[in-house]
Amino acid sequence: MASPPTAPKPLRARPLSPHLFIYRFTLTMAMSIAHRITGVGLYIGVLLLAWFLVAAATDASAFAIFSSFIYSIIGRLLLFGFTWALFHHMLGGLRHVVWDAGYGLDDPQREQLAQATLIGGLALTIVVWVVGYAVR
Repeated sequence: MASPPTAPKPLRARPLSPHLFIYRFTLTMAMSIAHRITGVGLYIGVLLLAWFLVAAATDASAFAIFSSFIYSIIGRLLLFGFTWALFHHMLGGLRHVVWDAGYGLDDPQREQLAQATLIGGLALTIVVWVVGYAVR
């Protein structure tokens, strides 16, 4: 003989996960987001590098097309952005190495490392471009 059907159990209110709007936005969060964005930018920059290599290996007219693009305002802005993404991503990776070693995790050092990543990436980019124009 089958047992009578039971009534479904009432649903309990489930706890909510922490949401972005609960947390105060910090520089460390911004640098984490920027680290991911610069990683994507580096992938795009590699396409620019591949175009350079293919143009250099092809012939003078292909390289002239690449050169006319890279010497344009848009080309230089892309190259400047690629340079910044490279340095910012590198310094963000070094910041993570420091954290993995167990250092800089406390409140003031964490923010200072984020500031150093931001300032250092911009400073290294400017230094490389100034030296590049000076040598050229």
